[in-house]
Amino acid sequence: QVQVVESGGGLVQDGGSLRLSCTTSGSTLSDYHAGWFRQAPGKEREFVAAIAWNGQTIYIGDSVKGRFTISRNNAKNTMYLHMNSLKPEDTALYYCAIKRWNLRLTQDLAYDHWGQGTQVTISS
Repeated sequence: QVQVVESGGGLVQDGGSLRLSCTTSGSTLSDYHAGWFRQAPGKEREFVAAIAWNGQTIYIGDSVKGRFTISRNNAKNTMYLHMNSLKPEDTALYYCAIKRWNLRLTQDLAYDHWGQGTQVTISS
């Protein structure tokens, strides 16, 4: 059974940076496309960024474009979300999700396996 695990969340000041990591067990991450979503209290889950299995296709959500980037290192079985110029409105639980097959990477319902999430809190 595939398990997805996120790490790297924490408390950061306004304008700071964080790097989130996502890894898998039970199956190799390189077999999957992968994405990041986030959900703040009282709000719907929001697409953040996604990357194809080979890194050749990348999508970035409008609300984080220019501040966040996504990358992966299949040799390390890890995918990353690099977050810069963080704002209080970026505060949320960040989830990593993985899927196979098509490149519908911005829709949460298209993903097959999800992690438990890692909390990111930005203080003003």
